[in-house]
Amino acid sequence: MVAEGISAATGLTTELVPVTTIGDRDQTVPLHVIGGLGVFVKEVQQAVLDGRADMAVHSAKDMPSETPAGLVIGAFCERRDCADALIGRTLADLPHGATVATGSVRRRAQLNAVRPDLQFVELRGNIAKRLDRVPPSGAVVMAVAALEVLDLTERIAERLEPGVLLPQVGQGALAVECRVDDAATIGRLATIDDSPAHTAVTAERAFLAELGSGCSLPVGGHVLDGRLHAFLASSDQAGATVFAEAVELTGGRGDFDIARAVARRARRAVGW
Repeated sequence: MVAEGISAATGLTTELVPVTTIGDRDQTVPLHVIGGLGVFVKEVQQAVLDGRADMAVHSAKDMPSETPAGLVIGAFCERRDCADALIGRTLADLPHGATVATGSVRRRAQLNAVRPDLQFVELRGNIAKRLDRVPPSGAVVMAVAALEVLDLTERIAERLEPGVLLPQVGQGALAVECRVDDAATIGRLATIDDSPAHTAVTAERAFLAELGSGCSLPVGGHVLDGRLHAFLASSDQAGATVFAEAVELTGGRGDFDIARAVARRARRAVGW
């Protein structure tokens, strides 16, 4: 999508440079154990820093809150559906004690808040493998955007509204990085940048940055209708201390300060 957008806007031909990341190679260890945020982006970023590629395309939700030295985010593409979805059964149809497969502590913590009876198991692998691992009488949790990309939305049993399951920061958006001194590429990326997505995801990332790159707690953040909705829990277990808040944004640079203030309140609320 990025390559086609750049070509359409500039007339330039583009070449895709495939990169395999540690998150792609290790399909067994839980993401929060092997490093969580960053495991799907570091090798892609290095390809740009090394000069093997001019730009790096990421799922924005996979990106650490801090951009590496030498790189800059030049564009956030138009956002797809940010929500999560259940595959297998709806939340109401899951029997008492049903098993839900997800490797995300964010998803576990929020589902625990509404259904503390549920049991959780890890889930890794590509989309096809995940769709094949729906537990008997249970469900798996996946991002709607991932299913949209592969034209698999017919597998969705229930789309979970952000009020039920708040998305990860940046979910549904693509982020494109380039070298900070590459003025030509920065200009080209401006042609595919989506202003609403850029404003929203930047505020969400400011919230995450204030929590710190070492945050392994269940955290979600999403801008909806001009408000930053934030979530933080002390753990992904039933009975955890939970912070949830929604604040108005201004649409300007003051949003950074608002987002950081929300993050500080969240940390105090869960005792972290």
